[in-house]
Amino acid sequence: MMKEIKNNDMLNNKQKNYETKMDISLLRIFKAVAEQGSISKASLVLNCVQSNVTARIQQLEEELGTDLFYRKPRGVVLTSAGKTLLGYAEKAMRLVEDAEKAVKENGELRGPLSLGSLESAAAVRLPKVLARYHQKYPEVEISLVTLSSQELLEKVLAYQIDGAFVSGKVNHPEVEQELMFYEELVLVTPQEIRSIKKMGKRTILVLRSGCNYKSQIEDWLGKRGVIPRETLEMGTREGIFGCISAGMGIAIFPRSIVNKLRFEDCVRIHPIPTQIGRVPTMFIRRRDTIRTKAMDALLRMVKEE
Repeated sequence: MMKEIKNNDMLNNKQKNYETKMDISLLRIFKAVAEQGSISKASLVLNCVQSNVTARIQQLEEELGTDLFYRKPRGVVLTSAGKTLLGYAEKAMRLVEDAEKAVKENGELRGPLSLGSLESAAAVRLPKVLARYHQKYPEVEISLVTLSSQELLEKVLAYQIDGAFVSGKVNHPEVEQELMFYEELVLVTPQEIRSIKKMGKRTILVLRSGCNYKSQIEDWLGKRGVIPRETLEMGTREGIFGCISAGMGIAIFPRSIVNKLRFEDCVRIHPIPTQIGRVPTMFIRRRDTIRTKAMDALLRMVKEE
């Protein structure tokens, strides 16, 4: 009988330890300290007293039997064990957020939806869609960041945004992707250039945020004897078109952007072969996240536009 009681006590202790380790509030405190690099700063973010944060971190370290932070005179730094736990903590908190979204969407669509996009899609394709979406689903809180395709992929993989519109297909095992639409690329040059073969060396103008088509276009131009003199980064599309019209260089843009900016009378537009000039815009998201009804509704609108 005593042995049976002892075994039950051991089982209860194991269950208690398991519950403590998997407490989402404890993981949230740990994640805040890791991100802030300071217990005092984390307590401000969490809106709780510093002694409580310290006690909870010590409790977690005792339960796991390892140090999660190196203590320094000013702040803390993750140990290797802490770095490992942080990855799992982020995934666990993300799953909780996804579960909350899924439950709340049983009725009217509501809640946050964080997206990323290329500047070209954000400027031409998305404004009308987002306006209609907001009108139909006012309770969904949409946020949008514009970056290069690589930067957007990194944000999706880091769970920093729910999904993104990127240029071209993505080859990554953790990403699920869906074709949204195609962009037709064109070469934009000064008006006096009537033939690509006679351009010679030219400066290629790109946006500072990155040109997703640069490598393909340089290869295509190189085969036609057009050798880039240099690559010049600029802050705006309007600035690039102004420089092109002044004879400073050439650029690659989606035709939709060229049409929107209405610079056709100041520059010359050259078609690009379909095999490299017809680029798919894909919507990407992590495979291990929930595809919410709010996201589905938005993607349907994008395809219908």
